[in-house]
Amino acid sequence: MPQHWPRYKRLVDNIFPEDPEDGLVKANMEKLTFYALSAPEKLDRIGAYLSERLSRDVARHRYGYVCIAMEALDQLLMACHCQSINLFVESFLKMVRKLLESDKPSLQILGTNSFVKFANIEEDTPSYHRSYDFFVSRFSEMCHSSFEDPDIRTKIRMAGIKGLQGVVRKTVNDELQANIWDPQHMDKIVPSLLFNLQSGERGGHPVELTERCFRELLGRAAYGNIKNAVTPVLMHLDNHSLWEGKTFAVRCFKIIMYSIQSQHSHLVIQQLLGHLDANSKNSATVRAGIVEVLLEAAAIAASGSVGPTVLEVFNTLLRQLRLSVDYELTGSYDGSTNIGTKIIKAHEERQLQEAVIRTIGSFANTLPTYQRSEVMLFIMGKIPVPGIHPSLPSSSSGPEGTRMIQVMLLKSLVQVTVGFQTTNMLTALPSSFLEPLLSFSLTEDPEIRLLVVQILLGVIDRHDNTPKFSDIRCVIITDISVLKLKVDKCSRQDNLFMKKHGQQLYRHIYLGCKEPSSGRQHYESLFSLLGLLSVELANEEVVVDLIRLALALQDLALSTDEALPVYNRCAVHAIAAAYLNLICQLTTVPAFCQHIHEVIEVRQKESPYLLPEDVTLKKNNFPLPSSRSTYDKLQHRATLKCKCVFVCVPLVDSVGMEEQERERRRQVVEKFQKAPFEEIAAHCGARATLLQSKLNQIFEITIRPPPSPSGTISSGYGQSQSRSVPIYEMKFPDLCVY
Repeated sequence: MPQHWPRYKRLVDNIFPEDPEDGLVKANMEKLTFYALSAPEKLDRIGAYLSERLSRDVARHRYGYVCIAMEALDQLLMACHCQSINLFVESFLKMVRKLLESDKPSLQILGTNSFVKFANIEEDTPSYHRSYDFFVSRFSEMCHSSFEDPDIRTKIRMAGIKGLQGVVRKTVNDELQANIWDPQHMDKIVPSLLFNLQSGERGGHPVELTERCFRELLGRAAYGNIKNAVTPVLMHLDNHSLWEGKTFAVRCFKIIMYSIQSQHSHLVIQQLLGHLDANSKNSATVRAGIVEVLLEAAAIAASGSVGPTVLEVFNTLLRQLRLSVDYELTGSYDGSTNIGTKIIKAHEERQLQEAVIRTIGSFANTLPTYQRSEVMLFIMGKIPVPGIHPSLPSSSSGPEGTRMIQVMLLKSLVQVTVGFQTTNMLTALPSSFLEPLLSFSLTEDPEIRLLVVQILLGVIDRHDNTPKFSDIRCVIITDISVLKLKVDKCSRQDNLFMKKHGQQLYRHIYLGCKEPSSGRQHYESLFSLLGLLSVELANEEVVVDLIRLALALQDLALSTDEALPVYNRCAVHAIAAAYLNLICQLTTVPAFCQHIHEVIEVRQKESPYLLPEDVTLKKNNFPLPSSRSTYDKLQHRATLKCKCVFVCVPLVDSVGMEEQERERRRQVVEKFQKAPFEEIAAHCGARATLLQSKLNQIFEITIRPPPSPSGTISSGYGQSQSRSVPIYEMKFPDLCVY
């Protein structure tokens, strides 16, 4: 070494041993560090000289000395935090770049490790001109390494991930640095991380580091940077057809939703909704994948995180639902049947529709009650309701499309009402919602009618009682306390609601029982609705109305004017029996309860097909009695049981009684049609006289004054009359006198 060399060069040269295998000369390294701290103005020259030596050693393939030079640089960086550190850092980064540009994996990894150490150092002085563009690009390339040896390939990729993590840490909080959130950087960083995250699913690649780096990146994202961080994720999933599998896409967005700040969740959801709209004419599997991701994102998002555009979220989902129905029925994305159009697969569209419906419910579950009520009204406004929204534009797929839209939107309402809790039923079920909903009672479509009942159950059930009514067979028990029903006192608002809408609900139940197309699920749901009304919204007046409704239902089952199948008639009888068994125990009237139980016992022995146990079977398996030879005979047996329940008379054969009653009515009608007026007037007068005499007897009993202590007196007509006696004339026993 020349003696005329500057001291700093001699100190640098002294840290290198003759044999690189011996490693850094520690004693001389301490002298160099002390000199750098004592003369910080020499630090940039030290860096430049080390860089010069490293470049020469790299060119000569003296990799042992290269490692020693990088170790010395690392120690100097850790020790020095003076004002002149920036120039030294420039030399350091120049050397790291030299290593990263090498084709030798060991040098790439060495350079990366030094950069990571540097990235963890908090500098005291800002840098105005430092650029990390090269490092972002190079580390991203390393993340995609295709080196032949799998072990070396893994090490290079992991080094690339660590390098990106270092760049983010070094730049994300420094406003003077190049903005790492710019699309030019995010479009390299994010796909590189996702590539390794995806590769780890296929093999044994360690993905923990990749996921940790991705989470750190997202966790540092401010409000204005969320979009730039999420957009490359969407593009990566598009470019590599990763929506169809759903698993990886869902995993990515779970990481995103759990990593970002909770107040930014709605920004991610809005981006997903926009991406769903952008893919409106893509395959159903792609759209379904995006919807599944939305479903997961909504489940993770905190309450109310959908943000101010709540209705826009549901508007987008409902629009996709309508488009999917049109695609399914028309068979194309543009309404035409050109040869070049994509082939629509109906079953894939159905899967998409179900996914959208589930997602609507998931979003609704994140909302407070008042917003969920708004969503219910919003969805109802989208349903083409017969007789109420006749001016709505019809679906491009015709009447069948309209029906499918009705079904899909009603299914969406069912999902929105799951777990719905309200203290005021008037606001939960306003007329603007209830009237169009109940108008579907008039439709012949059994699926639509069933959905209406399910929606009502979801809104009315505030104490989770519906599952206890779901199996109608369990309600025919002598002690309903085992059901553990939660009965709350009917509030003033509930009373007002039933006064306003009770008759509409009763009519809905009646019409539902009257439909020939109603099946087992319909009757079980209608019974659940009767039960919920009794435990959630019933006062004394409502209970009376509900019992009257049960009477009307049984009259319906007995009516010869209604073309109800045998199964439906028996099902209505079963509902009446089950409901009366319930209400008699809720009202706790002993005589009523005893009679209901007696009648049920008789039915169990003689007519089990009039009880829920048999009626809950499917129509095809319905066990009709072997002794039934004609339809009329079954009706007579049903009539007998009906009278037993409601008239509370002994069980007798009612066939003759029915015939006598019909004959008596025929004679009365014939008499009033053919008899002279004088005879009819005399008959009515005689009945009036008989009525008056009966009334006089009743008045005599009820109005007669109480007996007087002084006894009675006789009237002139031989009748005894009570007379008033002054108190001083009364005679009292001796024991009563003081």
